[in-house]
Amino acid sequence: MATTVSPTSSAKISDRLRRIEPSLTLTIVAEGAKLKAQGHDLVDFGAGEPHFSTPRHIKDAAIEAINKDFTKYTNVAGIPPLREAIVKRHATDFGSDYTAGECTVSTGGKLALFEAIQVVVDHGDEVIVPVPYWVSFKDIVQYAAGTPVYVECNEKSNFKLTPEMVERAITPRTRAMIINTPNNPSGAVLAEDEFRQIAQIAFDRGIYLICDECYVYFNYAHAPFSAGGFTQFKDRTIVIGSFSKTYSMTGWRMGYSLAPQAVATEIQKLQSQATSSSAAMVQKAALAAVTGPQDCVGEFKAEYMKLREIAVKGLREIPGITCTKPDGAFYVYPNVTRYFGKAGIKSAADISKRLLHEAHVVTVPGEGFGTEEHIRLSYAVKEEDLRRGLQRMKDWFAQLA
Repeated sequence: MATTVSPTSSAKISDRLRRIEPSLTLTIVAEGAKLKAQGHDLVDFGAGEPHFSTPRHIKDAAIEAINKDFTKYTNVAGIPPLREAIVKRHATDFGSDYTAGECTVSTGGKLALFEAIQVVVDHGDEVIVPVPYWVSFKDIVQYAAGTPVYVECNEKSNFKLTPEMVERAITPRTRAMIINTPNNPSGAVLAEDEFRQIAQIAFDRGIYLICDECYVYFNYAHAPFSAGGFTQFKDRTIVIGSFSKTYSMTGWRMGYSLAPQAVATEIQKLQSQATSSSAAMVQKAALAAVTGPQDCVGEFKAEYMKLREIAVKGLREIPGITCTKPDGAFYVYPNVTRYFGKAGIKSAADISKRLLHEAHVVTVPGEGFGTEEHIRLSYAVKEEDLRRGLQRMKDWFAQLA
């Protein structure tokens, strides 16, 4: 009699998949969605997603593209007009000097980051990752068989990374470093002169500087700047850009990378075997975004600055919670350790879970960002929702005091 083997029990999962975990932020979003589906009224500070609608002229460009049947495959790296427009916009805003051939349009900034790391990081290579970090950094590095080397940035210095900290983390195996400024989740922003010093360090040692510029336009402490503007270090600099936050286009999935030609060529080769091109009509929308009016970016920034003040003030009014004032992005990252040990709470994850189920407020625990003392809140929400959620948090924490 033949033996029947369960497909599940016999499945062999590749080792590379065992190096990574599901995105914590997306897991939280999914859990919140279940509660919403059950009829619960949630205030969602979880997902880092602008509450603004995509600007009308961008939506119209996609609609026009569809109506004109611009719905076929495109060049893997993106349509030439879009790549030319991206490098022109970047040069105008930040003084960079890229060619269209060094630009790769991707299905979201996350894919651009994933591709860049897969191209430059090999088995056993070390990648410097400042803490706190965006949830996907360590997993993408580990998927490439690299080793994240964590550099702790604490709230006493407003989570600032310094050139000296980078110097101390470098070893003979260091292949790259990932810099995210303004930072998700802390909102920390590097000063331009310090960023330039870090770029110099990377260049001198032959280390790739991978710059996540998802929030580059939402810099409240300085005029926005990009490592791409340090043109003397171009051969070792990879810029990761995104339309998601800048133009409120999260669901459109549109990003790009700017890299030295040799690296860009390999990124495009990898993309040719992964996604091919991004959606044709979305590329037309992105073209309208970078070539059209930029007023929306300034309007978004002004609103986020107002919401930041409300968020920081509200959190600081909760006894025992400390919160640094972020200099960029649209997150606050309060320290909640004062409540550990109360009512069975052992971790930030416990607090986030109970805030979700008991106060119906969605937050993300710091464990996903490399710290155990914090929770992350996105204040990219309507003001009325921000105030409502903060009040719920005050009431909930008051029960634990």
